[in-house]
Amino acid sequence: MAEIPTHTWNFFSAGGFSQVELATGADLASLGQLDQKLWVALACPAKGLEFDDRTLALIDTDHDGRIRAPEIVAAAQWATGLLKDPDDLLRGAAALPLAAIADGSPEGARILASARQTLANLGKAGAAEISLEDTADTTKIFAATLFNGDGIIPEAAAEDPAERAALVDILACQGARTDRSGAPGIGQEQVDAFFAEAEAYSQWWAAAEGDPGRLPLGEATVAAQAALQAVRAKVDDYFSRCALAGYDPLALAALNPAEADYLALAGQDLVPAASAALPLARIGPGRPLPLRDGLNPAWAAPMAALGRLVVEPLLGPLGSLEEAQWNDLRGRFQAFEDWFKDKPAGTVEALGLARIRELLAGGARAGLTALIARDQALEPEADAIEAVEKLIRLHRDLHRLCLNFVNFRTFYHRQEPAIFQAGTLYLDQRSCELTMAVEDPARHATMAGMAGAYLAYCECVRRATGEKRTIVAVISQGDDDNLMVGRNGIFYDRKGNDWDATISRIVSNPISLRQAFWAPYKKIVKVVEEQIAKRAAAANAHTHGEIGKTVEGTAKPAPAKPEEKKVDVGTVAALGVAVGAISTALAYFMGLFKGIAPWQFPLLAAALALAISLPSMVLAFMQLRKRNLGPILDANGWALNARARINVPFGASLTGIAKLPPGSTVTAGDRFAEKRSLWPRLLVLLFLAWWAMSYLKEEGWIYKWTDGRHGKPGPEIHEKR
Repeated sequence: MAEIPTHTWNFFSAGGFSQVELATGADLASLGQLDQKLWVALACPAKGLEFDDRTLALIDTDHDGRIRAPEIVAAAQWATGLLKDPDDLLRGAAALPLAAIADGSPEGARILASARQTLANLGKAGAAEISLEDTADTTKIFAATLFNGDGIIPEAAAEDPAERAALVDILACQGARTDRSGAPGIGQEQVDAFFAEAEAYSQWWAAAEGDPGRLPLGEATVAAQAALQAVRAKVDDYFSRCALAGYDPLALAALNPAEADYLALAGQDLVPAASAALPLARIGPGRPLPLRDGLNPAWAAPMAALGRLVVEPLLGPLGSLEEAQWNDLRGRFQAFEDWFKDKPAGTVEALGLARIRELLAGGARAGLTALIARDQALEPEADAIEAVEKLIRLHRDLHRLCLNFVNFRTFYHRQEPAIFQAGTLYLDQRSCELTMAVEDPARHATMAGMAGAYLAYCECVRRATGEKRTIVAVISQGDDDNLMVGRNGIFYDRKGNDWDATISRIVSNPISLRQAFWAPYKKIVKVVEEQIAKRAAAANAHTHGEIGKTVEGTAKPAPAKPEEKKVDVGTVAALGVAVGAISTALAYFMGLFKGIAPWQFPLLAAALALAISLPSMVLAFMQLRKRNLGPILDANGWALNARARINVPFGASLTGIAKLPPGSTVTAGDRFAEKRSLWPRLLVLLFLAWWAMSYLKEEGWIYKWTDGRHGKPGPEIHEKR
């Protein structure tokens, strides 16, 4: 069953629609009762706004990167429920007074206790309020605490020497996690993993200890097997070569290094490793492998380890090794190698079997587990610090966010920029305050073009840091005569940083009715200028061509004078017809004004101008009426729930044009200024004089003033006659 609204709302009108007032804490607490059809926005991105990202992240409880209406409702209800006076949210204060926290509920009491504990840890036990700076550095807050609810204990938390030593061993094998105090520590996961590895390693060794064949040298078998494995392939190669030499003496020379091999070595700086590819020793039929003298220098150290760790313990001190002895040694380690393949993975081996079994037999595991549980018991109090931070942030930011989401009071009342306004763009003697950050201008322009606004997309760069960003600016005053791709300006972001801005894309729409009025005439002037330029270029090309012909002609003998042509009667007749047609057209045009009184000419001119400009103005008026913010914000990831109109007066406030300050003076006398021609003024004066004389003559004033000698009688004289 739907909830019955109990809150009474007030509304104001802006942007062509009604918006809800959020003037009290009760308004914020009751947002859940407000029909979402009356919200201005239903969703917005959690990043890229001129708003605290951390506050938005705390409101974004599902962590999907978007702030939605239910999350705003939840944040408002949570914050108002934890304050004694919900109206405190309207003040937007940065610090939260401890006395303002409602501690009547368990959560409120826990948050208040956490706030006081935080201040105490920072040496501010008597403080009456807490700020974001106090909660920003959790390392500083917990610097003096050993148990802080994060389930991680540092070395200092273990007072028992055995437990501390075990903790150090676990840190060495499992790695460290950072405690809230900033110190390295371990958690239950590291403890369990360490002792599981230790148990597996101990049991693996126990399986070998029950079978003497697996450990021919006891614990030293591991090192002995490693020494044997290091030279195994090379020793097998040596005895194989000796066997082949015994099979065919002709192969002996090929099986030993050739003179060319030594010449290649002689051409470089000799180090023991340079001869590693050569055989272990001189090859001969049935020849034993020397263990000391006559060995390849590159293998002297590994062979010495083989003799010390394998040969001497099992066969006694020998100077050389027969192939049968070598095969015997390999056989003795076969059972070990089969067992060694099942060695459990882990890092505890470095501690040694004795230390591992000591840890397993002692009570270190139980002690460390108890310390971790003691730390975790404080988790609710410690986690409340995040709740304290969230309450401080909502105390400061929630009302401002609602004034840019539930309604658009901030944007329409113009007391401060809205959270989606990125800064101010200065371009072509105007300042554009409605600017927004854009990630993909091409995709953005597809949607934003439906807003009916003139949009200029700019690529912005900070030369000092190399930072780049793209913005879109709404231009709502002036004209577009000098706006073009490539035009440069300066963009100031909300932090006051300046960026070099260059127009990269334009979405052209009417800017104002004034621009629409003059647009047809500007087009006519542009067409005339283009035609004049084309004619001038053609004439210039023709002149240069004629000059070229003349120059070429001077270098050639003069041609015979052609016979003078007679006048073509047909051409003369055609010219006459053309002149007559032009004269007739002029006479017809002048005849249109025959019945019009001179004083009516200004009205006729005004009507003609209006007829030319009216279609453009009507179209502009219709588009300006549709101009709205919705598509622009939708293209930026918002879900706007209203048209949010930008009418002509409001649009004019968003774009400022250059004006001299009140009281300014302008010093005349620009010595480089172009001299104005008198002809335009003279023609205007002559037209006005002609118009005045025609009017006086038509009305009979000149007839009266000259006693009937000039002009014609006025209407009243005709009536008397």
